[in-house]
Amino acid sequence: MNVLGIYLGNRIMPTVEKAKQWYSTSDPVHDFDHVLRVYRMAERLALAEGADLEIVRSAALLHDAQGSAPGGEVEERANHHHNSADFARLVLEAEDWAPERIAAVQHCIRAHRFRDRSEPPHSLEAKVLYDADKLDVLGAVGAARTIAYAVLDRQPIYAEPSKAFRETGVKEPGEPHSSYHEYLFKLVKIKDSLYTPTARQLAEARHCYLANFYAELAAEMRGDK
Repeated sequence: MNVLGIYLGNRIMPTVEKAKQWYSTSDPVHDFDHVLRVYRMAERLALAEGADLEIVRSAALLHDAQGSAPGGEVEERANHHHNSADFARLVLEAEDWAPERIAAVQHCIRAHRFRDRSEPPHSLEAKVLYDADKLDVLGAVGAARTIAYAVLDRQPIYAEPSKAFRETGVKEPGEPHSSYHEYLFKLVKIKDSLYTPTARQLAEARHCYLANFYAELAAEMRGDK
């Protein structure tokens, strides 16, 4: 759905066309294509679960707007959900949003990151955004994005994980963080971290695809097949 020119009272909702300028075309992992996939999935989940579409749509368009690109500063990437929430406040204030609705969008954005659970999603809208964003790291798209992220971050596509990493998730000194490491550390856990029934149902097939992909990748890289 094209949201260009959607007015809500005295407010105007951020549009797809406007949001495009906030994202780098050189980043195939958190680029505008990712944002559009999350936006469309968030709409689908919001409609199925009864969430506030205005909050969900705006949060989806703004959730990675500041500092999410791989290859940049580690601290900037780690804090991109906070930086994007701060940016969202500026955007929505300029569009005359009420403070409580701005806060609702900011909560969605701050709560969407898997690696930072200091502010878990409490509202239905935040759960919808989290689920939509996490579905995009499963399935065929998830495999492509995870490999692209490793390459952009100058990490290998595959490296054999150490015993320590397999048991604790902590790498040994000098151990790379390959896309296979990311699969074991994060992606294999995504399905069980989702909140909404609709997303959990959609995740089943995507999870199976990703598990089969990385099992095949590991077997080929080890020379087992």
